[in-house]
Amino acid sequence: MKNTCILFVLWTLMLYVGCGKKECSDQDPSGRPDLKGKLVIFHAGSLSVPYKEISEAFNQVYPDVEILREAAGSRSCARKITDLGRECDIMASADYTVINTLLIPEHAGWNIRFATNEMTIVYHAGSKGSDTITQDNWYSVLLRDDIVFGRSDPNADPCGYRAALIMKLAEKHYEQEGLGEKLLKKNTEYIRPKETDLLALLESNEIDYIFLYRSVAQQHRLKYVLLPDEVNLKKAALADLYKTVSVRITGKKPGEFIEKKGAPMVYGITIPKNSPNPETALAFVKFVLAKDKGMSIMEKNGQPSAVPSFTDTYDKLPDQLKGFAKP
Repeated sequence: MKNTCILFVLWTLMLYVGCGKKECSDQDPSGRPDLKGKLVIFHAGSLSVPYKEISEAFNQVYPDVEILREAAGSRSCARKITDLGRECDIMASADYTVINTLLIPEHAGWNIRFATNEMTIVYHAGSKGSDTITQDNWYSVLLRDDIVFGRSDPNADPCGYRAALIMKLAEKHYEQEGLGEKLLKKNTEYIRPKETDLLALLESNEIDYIFLYRSVAQQHRLKYVLLPDEVNLKKAALADLYKTVSVRITGKKPGEFIEKKGAPMVYGITIPKNSPNPETALAFVKFVLAKDKGMSIMEKNGQPSAVPSFTDTYDKLPDQLKGFAKP
C-alpha cells in the first residue's frame, strides 16, 4: 500500500511538471517567460501599422518588455547603425537586400526574408484626374501640368528607388520612349525621406498622387490604382524582366554608389550584432515569423508572408530561427 501511494505521488508530480512545460511552450516560444527590459526596433515606415499590432500582441505574452519602435526609410534605419553607431535589437527592412548590402557582415550576420508587397499609385477623392485615371493611362495623368505627385528618396527608402524602377518598367511596358526620364524629372520638390511622410501632403491636398505600397494604401483606407504585374514589382516569376532596369543609389561609404536593379519586393529582418537585448530580440523575431502570430497580423495588413524563403546566410542563423528559412 505504501509503495502504491509513493508511485501515485510520483506519477502526479510528473504529470504536473509535464503539463507545466507544455503550457510554457505554447505561450512562450523562446522558453523564457521572464523576458524584460527595453527592445529597440528600427523598421521601415511601411511596417508601422503591423509592427504596432505585433508589439501589442507580444506584450500580451511578455508584459515586462518595453518596445521602442523607430520608423524610417529602410536605408536610413541601416545608417543609424552603421554611421551613427546606434544600438538596436531588431532591424526590419522593406527590402531584404538593404541588410545584405549595408549591414552584413560587419553589423549583422544573417537575414530572413519574411513578407512581400507591391507598388501602386495612391490618390484621394479630391485628386485632379482621379475620375479618369486607370491602370492603362496613369502615367499620362501624372505628366499633366496641373497634377503634382510625390515619392520618397531613393537613397533613404526602398519605396523611393522602387518608384524610380517602376517608372522605367512602365516605359518598357507601355512602349513610351523617354517616359521614365520624364516622370523622374517631374515634381522633384516633393521627394521625402520615407513614403509615409507623403501621406500628410496627400491629405492636405498639396499633392494629388503618391507612389506607395499597396499595404500602406489599404491600412490607411486610401484609393489606389493597381499596376500591371510587369510594372508593380510583385511577381517572383517576373524577376528576369524586373532586373532589366536599374537606378543608381548611394553605397556604404560617401562617394560610393550602387546600381540597384529591379527585383520582386521582399522584406527582411535581422538582429544586429550590437543588440543590447539579444534574447528578447530573438523571442520577438520568432513571434513575428510565426504563422499564427506575427505573420497572421502582417497578412491581415496587406503584406503576404514569404516564410520560409531562401537565405544565403542560413548557416549563420540562430538554431531557433532555421525553421523559418530555407538553405
